[in-house]
Amino acid sequence: MDTRAETEAFVQPESTESAPLIDNAARADTPTLRAFSVLEHLVAAKGALSLAELANIIEQPKASLHRMLQSLEAGGFVAREPGQKNAYVIGPRLERLGVDVMMHSGARRQRHAILERLVADLGETCNLSMLHDTQVLYLDRCESPWALRLELKPGSHVPAHCSASGKLLLSTMPRDERSMLIRAMRLERFTPNTLDDPNLLEAELDRIAHKGIAVDNEEFVLGIACVAVPVRDSRGKFIAAIAVHGPVSRMTLSRALTFVPRLQEAADELTATF
Repeated sequence: MDTRAETEAFVQPESTESAPLIDNAARADTPTLRAFSVLEHLVAAKGALSLAELANIIEQPKASLHRMLQSLEAGGFVAREPGQKNAYVIGPRLERLGVDVMMHSGARRQRHAILERLVADLGETCNLSMLHDTQVLYLDRCESPWALRLELKPGSHVPAHCSASGKLLLSTMPRDERSMLIRAMRLERFTPNTLDDPNLLEAELDRIAHKGIAVDNEEFVLGIACVAVPVRDSRGKFIAAIAVHGPVSRMTLSRALTFVPRLQEAADELTATF
């Protein structure tokens, strides 16, 4: 018997099958993917992560991780937590990227279709928004057919402290974090109804957190009323707000509140898009 041939026949298939596995593992561990892993963990974290914590999570030497973080910081993708030398949070460039992805994702058409059906049912302008820094960012918006309306295009920002969506989104934050943010905000008074006192605003946010509904009673623009309800992502986390607004001459605040059940139905539909 040719033992050499028999040995080659036995060994060769094993080596050809294992080679692609080694290549795949090597391709999955590149500097680029390690950088993305760092960014993923910073996005998911509830607060800043230290260099030591990140090194432990992604199992990378501190020296090489520190060099990577320096590059990401220089590019604006991460930032140092104020007052902490080696604690990191997401940077402004990564934040802008996240917003752009959300606004132009493949689910945008699906979300817009949900808003279109909502406007057809309610007869007033509806929008989908998220909290961006201390302002509300409109991810999408569907206008009513009425000539009298307030037009704000997707990508527009409005102050959080005097809009229904903004107050709703602020109310979902941890109280300590929310309190610090409110006291750092410029609470500009737009109408006689604007809450520009931090204590009064916090009391209003507590009520909103309890009810799960927020209103804008002509607080941003005189003559415009608005009602907002929260939108959760697939994990149950509050991620956005959906709202209806219109002129009080056509949609009083009491009438707008009757739209809440339909808004909540639309919010449930939107969950599948996040």
